[in-house]
Amino acid sequence: MIHREGRSSLFIALIVLGLPYLALDQWVQINWLTQAYLVLALVLYVLVLQFFRNPARHTVAASGEVIAPADGKVVLIEEIEETECFHDQRKMISIFMSPLNVHVNRVPIAGKVTYAKYHPGKYLVAWHPKSSTLNERTTVVVDDAATGPVLFRQIAGAVARRIALYCQPGQEYQAGDEFGFIRFGSRMDIYLPLDAEVCVKIGDKPRGGETVIARIPSRN
Repeated sequence: MIHREGRSSLFIALIVLGLPYLALDQWVQINWLTQAYLVLALVLYVLVLQFFRNPARHTVAASGEVIAPADGKVVLIEEIEETECFHDQRKMISIFMSPLNVHVNRVPIAGKVTYAKYHPGKYLVAWHPKSSTLNERTTVVVDDAATGPVLFRQIAGAVARRIALYCQPGQEYQAGDEFGFIRFGSRMDIYLPLDAEVCVKIGDKPRGGETVIARIPSRN
């Protein structure tokens, strides 16, 4: 299944890659060159096609379980001060998405959106220490009585130049529901309470919408 964010990109890629092939076929008429270009164009188009894939995911989350919001690689787990919403210390899990990963972004816990904001910014490489505060990004907070509020942030990278955020304050979500998309390599940060049990380690490769990355003790 192809994500809706890819429709215009795939059409543009088809035109950009198809026109040189038509030119080679009609005017240059060097058979081996035309065939070589066709193979290259098909490979490039398949790469773009796979980037916008949207595979079905089956989310099973018990109360307090935090689900990975994106495919990728865990690159950072640390305690850090969150300065936009909470203004206190939080556990942060950072997942880096390469261009080969699925880039659909999913809500990590069930609850109501209490905060959603887009921030324009720079395009530092996604693993840069200051990318979470200087790069183009979004910040979303979902609150649930059982877990308290959880913040997650889409961060653009040096290649990713378009963040799509679909949610608005007041919307209700289930864990694993789609809330956004980032094009061509990026990062997701998840901010959890200090008493959360982290269930992944640096280097792990969670699946968005399926892998449990943390557990938050019940607030009830």
